[in-house]
Amino acid sequence: VQLQASGGGLVQAGGSLRLSCAASGTFVYDRVTWFRQAPGKEREFVGISWSRGAAYYADSVKGRFTVSRDSVKNTIYLQMNNLKPEDTAVYYCAAASRGSSYSDYDPQGYTNWGQGTQVTVSS
Repeated sequence: VQLQASGGGLVQAGGSLRLSCAASGTFVYDRVTWFRQAPGKEREFVGISWSRGAAYYADSVKGRFTVSRDSVKNTIYLQMNNLKPEDTAVYYCAAASRGSSYSDYDPQGYTNWGQGTQVTVSS
């Protein structure tokens, strides 16, 4: 399965963007997670959607970001509202079909990654 992330761009603070993570081929997963990485910083957890339907978010985006799924299109979305300059980063989607020894929020627990899409929020 290949993941293709898209939807990034330049937006003013307070604006919105919707990122997409499209999977090619048969897509059976345990969880799909969004991470982001700002220049000079480590990749950090943003939001996760488990196959059972639950979702969880980092405190920094809670109430502003929402992960959703379209099973017909094999696509996971990250709706980002009320964007802030500190949300500027490259955003990555990652998927895992089974558990690992790492936390679900740890990028080391994922081997299937999209290519990343740049989000820039201007003040």
